[in-house]
Amino acid sequence: MRRRAALGAALLAIAAAAAGAQAAGPGFDGPTIKSPRLTPDFALRDQHGRRVELYRLHGKVVLLTFLYTHCPDACPLTAERLNAALHALGPERRQAAVVVVSVDPRGDTPRAVRAFIAAHRLLPQFHYLTGPRSVLAPIWRAYGVSSYAQAGDRVDHTLYTLLLDRRGLSRVLYDSTAATAAFISHDVRILLSR
Repeated sequence: MRRRAALGAALLAIAAAAAGAQAAGPGFDGPTIKSPRLTPDFALRDQHGRRVELYRLHGKVVLLTFLYTHCPDACPLTAERLNAALHALGPERRQAAVVVVSVDPRGDTPRAVRAFIAAHRLLPQFHYLTGPRSVLAPIWRAYGVSSYAQAGDRVDHTLYTLLLDRRGLSRVLYDSTAATAAFISHDVRILLSR
């Protein structure tokens, strides 16, 4: 838990330091990234077995996060808030996507992912991406995410949500446990209006 908190705190500190740019920026509710950058590309399979390449989602506003299906607390909360944000967008949600990258290659089986999606009634805009550790680990590194198996089926991992604009630039970094659906949907709408 300490590693996850330290890495998450470091990422949020970077975003919070950049939040001062909000006054001159578009008025995001979440912590704005001062110098938006193109996010590292990757390709993984989603819950339907379809190959999802991040760069092919350019043209949509993307919420990117890192979860695992057996998580008892923060991951379901994050998924539910992102789902609520999509619901709040109404028909505009067709121009948005949620990309979840697994941090538990052993536990996030196709069956577990389908059960998680059904249990939380996640909308079709969710792409829950999985793969073997050898494929996931470089993606985690590229995004500053750590993942450590704990006792039982618990995983200690970095948890945040990154908001990407239609060009794939990182714009807002949310503390996944603090960001509300209202904040997220507000910020997504700003990017959808461009």
